[in-house]
Amino acid sequence: MPLSPRVPDLPALDLLLSVIELGSLGRAAAAHGISQPSASSRIRYLEKLVGMPVLERTTLGSRPTPAGALIAEWARTVVDAAQRLDAGIGTLRDRRDSQLHVAASQTVAEYLFPKWLMALRARAPETTVALEAGNSAGVGEAVLAGRAEIGFIESPRAPKGLESRPVARDRLLVVVAPDHPWARRGTLTVDELAGTALIMREAGSGTRTSLERALAAQAPGRPPTPLLELSSTTAIKTATADGLGPTVLSSLAVDAELAAGTLKAVPVSGFEAGRTLRAVWPRGGRPAGPARDLYAIARRGA
Repeated sequence: MPLSPRVPDLPALDLLLSVIELGSLGRAAAAHGISQPSASSRIRYLEKLVGMPVLERTTLGSRPTPAGALIAEWARTVVDAAQRLDAGIGTLRDRRDSQLHVAASQTVAEYLFPKWLMALRARAPETTVALEAGNSAGVGEAVLAGRAEIGFIESPRAPKGLESRPVARDRLLVVVAPDHPWARRGTLTVDELAGTALIMREAGSGTRTSLERALAAQAPGRPPTPLLELSSTTAIKTATADGLGPTVLSSLAVDAELAAGTLKAVPVSGFEAGRTLRAVWPRGGRPAGPARDLYAIARRGA
């Protein structure tokens, strides 16, 4: 049930106990890190609530009135309980802050998360981080089930029940082996891309969902055809480099291979496949503790 409006707040009761313990309003104010006028105002507020004086001011300091002594006796139990509550909350926060569970799509987990983790380690070295990597659909399931406090996905939309915020951008590239016929082409058309069987990620992955949406907008009625479905980006890159067929992957995933010449990017005229990578968490909440720190790091691209 609601407390009576006559019940003083904890800071006022705590200050009263300090005045009685230290014998001076000035010393109590200093102990609480407030000015003496502020301390006087707090005590006057307490006296107004209870309807009687609680302190007697003398040339030697301050002492409780009979009513003030009785209120202080009751208040000590309340303040002690509040201190136990504060200590308990601190323990819960320490427990929360000592471990962070993250779920991330494979592109984020392999190519962005390591540098985010280094920045988090510098900020919170005592935090143990556990990463669950999978496709974007699996990330959403992990966050909704409570296995992860925060997740990072590549899908254009967050799963139902999750809040999402952008943290980075990348784009999809068509890549082939250096000796693939497309490697010698200047530019492909969207129709050629849509009409060719591709090495693809499994259904539910952010990369595949982004490709399907891009082709649905730019080549309506011509969804991509899988030549081979693999659940590992590394396996797709290996199969592509071995000449099995073309693929479409995140620019983040193929930067090293393009620089080394083991894969070649093929321009596609009119094919726009930029996308936003997102952080997700349960709807109605906000990241807290290390999850909040990781989200801030991801947003600034550290």
